[in-house]
Amino acid sequence: MIGYVTLGTNDLPRAAKFYDALAAELGTGRMMEYETFIAWGTPGGGAGIGLTKPFDGQAATVGNGVMAAFEARDQAQVDRLYQIAIENGGTDEGAPGPRGEGFYAGYFRDPDGNKLNAFVMG
Repeated sequence: MIGYVTLGTNDLPRAAKFYDALAAELGTGRMMEYETFIAWGTPGGGAGIGLTKPFDGQAATVGNGVMAAFEARDQAQVDRLYQIAIENGGTDEGAPGPRGEGFYAGYFRDPDGNKLNAFVMG
């Protein structure tokens, strides 16, 4: 249903390093790149994610209650994505583990403070 999610950044090179690492683990890479915008994903694949410096020239801010989630293959990949995030400047928002029946997830924030998770169902 969702084609892509775009999040704001105040430091595109720093954020790009963070998302390049996550995308590599997910088996994808950059599919669009401009001076102020980068998008990761696979054309024709699932939803992608983009980062941009805000078009209005103001500082990027974090949306309270907003979160984007990366679907993992299995629990081991959730664990790896969480660790990659932390190793690349992310911060912990909840270590990987079961979150109710049939849902396993790890929560983290990117270097700009955007909330993300990696999850697997089943």
